[in-house]
Amino acid sequence: MAILRMDHVGIVVEDLAAAIAFFAELGMEVEGQTPVEGRWVDQVVGLDDVRVDIAMMRTPDGHGRIELTKFDAPAAVDAGPPNAPANTLGIRNVMFAVDDIEEALARLRTHGAALVGEIAQYAESYRLCYVRGPAGIIVALAEPLG
Repeated sequence: MAILRMDHVGIVVEDLAAAIAFFAELGMEVEGQTPVEGRWVDQVVGLDDVRVDIAMMRTPDGHGRIELTKFDAPAAVDAGPPNAPANTLGIRNVMFAVDDIEEALARLRTHGAALVGEIAQYAESYRLCYVRGPAGIIVALAEPLG
């Protein structure tokens, strides 16, 4: 059986610079940024004449990566209502462990993030919250306790 490893999570955004700033505020680092187009891209994504700008970001420990993609052509489409609720089908959140949830939330608010619910504690293990991030995605924050 082949070994399976997660490479990255892809997020389509309208404003690439704002999304980069948002995730940088969490402590992620830009690994690379480039425009991408060509027949091979069209073949992979199943669209014609694709032109995108991509930024690959990684966590400081190097174990997690996200790919932020802004479509120049064809234009990005909405997958549902803006600010879709947490029970919407499909990938709804990306979770990050943080040392101080209030401090992380305060930093993200300067980039337009808003709490989806409220900060809650799960047993003696975690303090957790959901915040609305770039392109309406939900970014979950988890502060380990103890």
